[in-house]
Amino acid sequence: MGLSVYIVAAERGMLSRADAVDRTLTLLRFLHSSHQGPEPDATGYKGFYYHFLDMQTGRRAIQCELSTVDTAILMAGVLTAANHFTANNSRESEIRKLAEILYRRIDWQWALDGGTTISHGWTPEAEFLPYRWDTGYSEAVILYALALGSPAFPIDPQGYKDWLSTFEWKKVYDIEYLYAGPLFIHQMSHLWVDFRGIHDDFNRKTGIDYFENSRRATYIHRQYAIKNPRRFAHYNEYVWGLTASDGPGPAVLEVNGVQRVFFGYEARGAPFGPDDGTISPWAVATSLPFAPEIVIKTIRHAIERLKLLGDSPYGLVASYNPTYPDTSNLHAWASPWIFGLNEGPMLMMIENFHTELIWKTVRRCSYIVKGLRRAGFRGGWLDR
Repeated sequence: MGLSVYIVAAERGMLSRADAVDRTLTLLRFLHSSHQGPEPDATGYKGFYYHFLDMQTGRRAIQCELSTVDTAILMAGVLTAANHFTANNSRESEIRKLAEILYRRIDWQWALDGGTTISHGWTPEAEFLPYRWDTGYSEAVILYALALGSPAFPIDPQGYKDWLSTFEWKKVYDIEYLYAGPLFIHQMSHLWVDFRGIHDDFNRKTGIDYFENSRRATYIHRQYAIKNPRRFAHYNEYVWGLTASDGPGPAVLEVNGVQRVFFGYEARGAPFGPDDGTISPWAVATSLPFAPEIVIKTIRHAIERLKLLGDSPYGLVASYNPTYPDTSNLHAWASPWIFGLNEGPMLMMIENFHTELIWKTVRRCSYIVKGLRRAGFRGGWLDR
């Protein structure tokens, strides 16, 4: 996400183009030169990267897994940079060359672990994880597009079709949509890909594209807060938005005569939970392109009425919980942390709403275009 945000910053005059190129090259050179191998302390293996890297050494941290989806998110940024920095000079040419090398060396076929769908990951200690990207709608659309579009190790489209067969179509609050609880699932692939008017087999069956589906999901989150079935504090038409986020727990407390269970970091979702009263304003802001008519009012309320900018120079608090007992100035528990995983999506989707910058850049990426077509997407900008 950082690579994509550098592009936004340069276009908005917050960074010079030269500074954005320097930052991009620093990362791509590290990724290219860092050790790839089966050793427990490598940076990556088979072209994939570990979920967490030590900030000092650049090597694997906390015995985490080699992550297929996090590598895909990284590559979405890498390819976005390659398709934005297209000037005929040595530094921007190096960005394009390194991006090509990094993407081509990812062995997506190895990540299938003998199946048709992609494994969640691998560790040197236990090899492949027992989970696959094969159950229910998720952020894996961008993962499959990249794996299908690979010029070196492309997977068979059957895996994508197998995954589609597990999607759940639900009717909630008289709204029909492809279900996923947390808002981030309805946003992640959209950070880079403009899904307006393009349809895969599932879309053709339901009659709506994934962009419209995300619009409906956004409205369902708002309606859930209005109904507030679990009676959390301050949920209403301007206080909504559940996603993967930090929280005040783990804790079990009695609040106003009701025993409440509070989570720590959790993939919160609506309308079926989990939910402990923790709201994530960044998830609302990231839905801006889908439903600006409700998002803008909600974010304005968060800033002007709830004062959720706090003292941070980075904007809105990551998450807050007005049900959890707290005596701070916000009269609610608020996360003390700033997450790039929250900041990046907000900036990218605000820019996509205003200028479609990242979407237009990715449309020029032949690999992602190829991957979408091999996944069965047709129509809209893909056919122009």
